[in-house]
Amino acid sequence: MEVPKASDVLANELRERILGGEYEEGTPLPPERELVVQTRMSRTTVREALRILEVQGLVRIKAGRAGGAFVQKPGGESMANSVALLIRGQQIRLAALHETREAIEPFCARLAAKYRTAEDLRALDAANEAIAAAGDDLDAFLRANVDWHVGVSNASHNELLMGMMTALSRAIYTATENEGFITDTVRSTTLRAHRSITRAIRGQDPDAALRRMTRHVHSYAEAALAVDERVDITLPADE
Repeated sequence: MEVPKASDVLANELRERILGGEYEEGTPLPPERELVVQTRMSRTTVREALRILEVQGLVRIKAGRAGGAFVQKPGGESMANSVALLIRGQQIRLAALHETREAIEPFCARLAAKYRTAEDLRALDAANEAIAAAGDDLDAFLRANVDWHVGVSNASHNELLMGMMTALSRAIYTATENEGFITDTVRSTTLRAHRSITRAIRGQDPDAALRRMTRHVHSYAEAALAVDERVDITLPADE
């Protein structure tokens, strides 16, 4: 029989109390010394439990006289980090990343067309402008590209999709950081596709947003996976 570590037991108990609402966001957990007295566990065990919660994004540790472990609720970035660890730890294939994105991102675009705000549209426009201005700067192009795709998921206002797409976009564009693939043709067709999808989102046309995003991510995936054989990448005419 496997006996759980004392630190895991304490971390599980504190996690349930946080998620159950006993500790509100921004409030401190009891000090280490108080937890030691309450649980009758060693200070080392208490510190290990707090580190577990910190890694899980449930507390932030502040040092100093006014420091301690302060409760925070996990957000999209916490999920993105967890998915990123899974991708790296399991060495997920690039093809699998593209397959997942093709399954998810068109629906993100559909939701974005329904729920986007003026702020969301400004973020998408800024990312497209950055792509256009990137020129031959590969890093700038990739950063702006990720910003646009993350911007679409943010505009969906679905926290699960936002976290998933943030991790996928970062992983895919890290994997395709390749001068041989990111050519002038790829840059121009990417920008055309982004602007077309952005128009559908701005016009609150969910069906067009879904259709155009489906076409875009599928074309990009095919080109990225066939990079060694690719002569050119084409994008169907804008609607």
